Amino acid sequence: MTRLPRWSALALLLLCSACNKPEPPKKEQPPAPKAEHDAEWSNAIHAPINRAKAVEPQVLDAAKQQQDAIDAQTGG
Repeated sequence: MTRLPRWSALALLLLCSACNKPEPPKKEQPPAPKAEHDAEWSNAIHAPINRAKAVEPQVLDAAKQQQDAIDAQTGG
């Protein structure tokens, strides 16, 4: 029966040592700047949006003309 408290104490000690916080990583080198990559991604993402915005007035004008033609034909 004297072994049970020893094993319990050993198990408790192991559990407590496993719960310690890990050391934070050492920062020897600063991270590489991402500005160049961000600009490329930003341009790739925004280019189609900008093209769509440039064409939007033409599309709206064509839709208006089509609606006027339909209204003229139907007498509406």
